[in-house]
Amino acid sequence: MANPTKPAEPKAQLADRDARAIPPPKTLREHLRALRSLPPFIRLVWRTSPRLLLLDAGLRVLRALFPVIVLYVGKLILDAVVARASFASVLGLMGVELALAVTSDALARVVGLVDGLLAEKMTNTASILLMDHATSLDLQHFEDPDIQDSLDRARRQTVGRMSLVRDLLGQAQDAVTIVTLAIGLVAYAPWLIVLLALALVPAFLGELHFNALAYAQTFAWTGERRELEYVRQTGASPESAKEVKIFGLNQFLVGRYRDIADRLYVANKGLAVRRAWWSILLAAIGTLAYYGAYAFIVARTLAGVFSIGDLGFLAGSFLRLRGLLEGWLIGFSSIASQALYIDDLFNFLEVKPRIASPANPLPFPQPITTGFVFEGVGFRYPGSDRWAVRGLSFELRAGEVLALVGENGAGKTTIVKLLARLYDPDEGRILLDGKDLREYSLEELRDNIGVIFQDFVRYDLTAGENIAVGQIDRRDERGKIIAAAENSQADDVVAKLPLGYDQMIGKRFKKGVDLSGGEWQKIAIARAYMADAQVMILDEPTAALDARAELEVFERFNELADAHSSIVISHRFSTVRMADRIVVLGGGRVEAAGTHAELMAMGGRYAELFELQAQGYR
Repeated sequence: MANPTKPAEPKAQLADRDARAIPPPKTLREHLRALRSLPPFIRLVWRTSPRLLLLDAGLRVLRALFPVIVLYVGKLILDAVVARASFASVLGLMGVELALAVTSDALARVVGLVDGLLAEKMTNTASILLMDHATSLDLQHFEDPDIQDSLDRARRQTVGRMSLVRDLLGQAQDAVTIVTLAIGLVAYAPWLIVLLALALVPAFLGELHFNALAYAQTFAWTGERRELEYVRQTGASPESAKEVKIFGLNQFLVGRYRDIADRLYVANKGLAVRRAWWSILLAAIGTLAYYGAYAFIVARTLAGVFSIGDLGFLAGSFLRLRGLLEGWLIGFSSIASQALYIDDLFNFLEVKPRIASPANPLPFPQPITTGFVFEGVGFRYPGSDRWAVRGLSFELRAGEVLALVGENGAGKTTIVKLLARLYDPDEGRILLDGKDLREYSLEELRDNIGVIFQDFVRYDLTAGENIAVGQIDRRDERGKIIAAAENSQADDVVAKLPLGYDQMIGKRFKKGVDLSGGEWQKIAIARAYMADAQVMILDEPTAALDARAELEVFERFNELADAHSSIVISHRFSTVRMADRIVVLGGGRVEAAGTHAELMAMGGRYAELFELQAQGYR
């Protein structure tokens, strides 16, 4: 079997992708506009931990005063030495300087500790906020590549930008130090401040420009970064390991990863090299300004205007002020750049779901009396020109077991999604007990519908928790979990596990025990029983079961479905024929409906599909 080392994507297509239109760098006005994200960010920090934030700010203000005090004590020491003061007085001043140094070092370590604790709590708060908001969005948001890019950028910011807390507090601390040093410097030579500021402006503007370019490049390559992560996960995950080995996909995936990574590297390298050269040039301007000022101070000292102590104080103040101002301006540029990224987080949090409960929902019927009615329902998936279903009209009566039959793409799963309001119809309406489904509370609707899809999730949790997913707020009720397992025949699966319902299943974590496909499906079906909902929907959940096991599952399902309205989707007609009524779908429309016997008598698609399947068993 050939193992391609490069992806099959044509070189011309790759060239087109490399020539993407990268958004122009943000202007200074746009940078400043992005600072609008800082107030809500600071409010989020305050909400995370007011105590830690106040402690951090107080310690930093105190520490900000130390540099100018230390420099001034140094000046006094130099002047005392030049004046040949007593050793005791000089030693006393050195003791003060030592105490200041020790205290400053201790404060720095405490500030670092508080910074770390606050940043970790902030990361957790932002992550929870992001997860909570993501779960509130519509299913279509998770199927939209643009929203997925936005979610990916927002997810990265919950971890990658939490240093912004430290940077903002550091800027405030440095601002206090700058003011105190500037006051001392102005008292001797005010024009030095002007020289210093003029020397630092080019570096500041350069940093602002390259931060904008970096953001624009990161934004433009979001899709490729997601693809890179996908390829990395696919090439080294237990879910795909079998097929990767069987089909020899390793070199193909490595080649795809290398291609994307190399193009990202080239783009990042080009920007990094340009930034480095400009940084060297602009830093040299600042250095020249410092030594020009230093020469002036030395000249004034030689002329007797300044004392040796003044020389030390001014030279140290100017050097320290230059470093602080340069750092402060670059820090401001960095914060403005980070604000663009934080803006991505808050922009994602502003995405609102379209499917929501009405302001004054109707009370959900307890129990459902007449059932559901689809009236001329039409629906297209977002971004698609093809109707998934259209002109769809049928009913699901209260207490009825209804089977949906049709070839792939006939609209069976779409009906389930519309019934659970994962999507709303584009045309027509769905009624529940005579009222539009959209008039009921979304939460109550979903609480009363238990759905198990064919592509159910295999949670790396305990067996009991995997079943309790059907009604997670009752996960501590072991009796209910056991009853659900017995109803789905998953109790036999759990009985084989070393720790029973407390056994971790799945291979992601240590001591986890993996299950076969059929065993996983029985666990998933137990979730529907755990939900204890008025409407139970099984969407091809038994595909991995053999014919006998599936028959046993559905016989049990029919026994327990008397008090429920139920929908069954299956390709096995031996199972479908047990339903009270069967709806045959084709091209997103209802082609026929009736019992098994009635549909066989009609002929048509159902009878044809039944005979084709029956021949396979003869």
